[in-house]
Amino acid sequence: MNALKTTKLAMLVSASLLAVAQPVLALTEVREVEVEIDMSSIKNSEAAKVWSNAAADLQNAIVARVADRAAEDGVRVNVDIDEIALSNAYERALGVGETKLSGRVNVSSETDNTKFATYDLMVGFDKAYVPAGTDVAVLTMDSPQYYEAMVNMFADHVVAKLN
Repeated sequence: MNALKTTKLAMLVSASLLAVAQPVLALTEVREVEVEIDMSSIKNSEAAKVWSNAAADLQNAIVARVADRAAEDGVRVNVDIDEIALSNAYERALGVGETKLSGRVNVSSETDNTKFATYDLMVGFDKAYVPAGTDVAVLTMDSPQYYEAMVNMFADHVVAKLN
């Protein structure tokens, strides 16, 4: 075997051993999830109709993503939504409308002093995933896909920060 092949083989074996030797990172266990929305944060009456169940839906979305790591001594996740801004396709096309969901996330633990965090999180519809085949140009603020995409994206970011 020539020196180059031997070196490549040694590097491959070393990389494989390092991958095996890496400890598996434990996912943060969760005790409680609570979401609150100040209804004055919703910018218009039509949005208030659409987003009236947003606190419960966002809480359920987060809980569904962490259900497999529920623990009595896990962290508490509190989300306080402070702004919901919704625009329609026409406003988005003109660049005058903004669609976002933002709030403050607090993570705390009664048993682990390293499990504390407070951060602001804002998600915008322009980055949200909607199901394949959805015509985003005709989505309105009362479209179920619009609502679900925003709730799911916010929940995904909260859970990703827990890991």
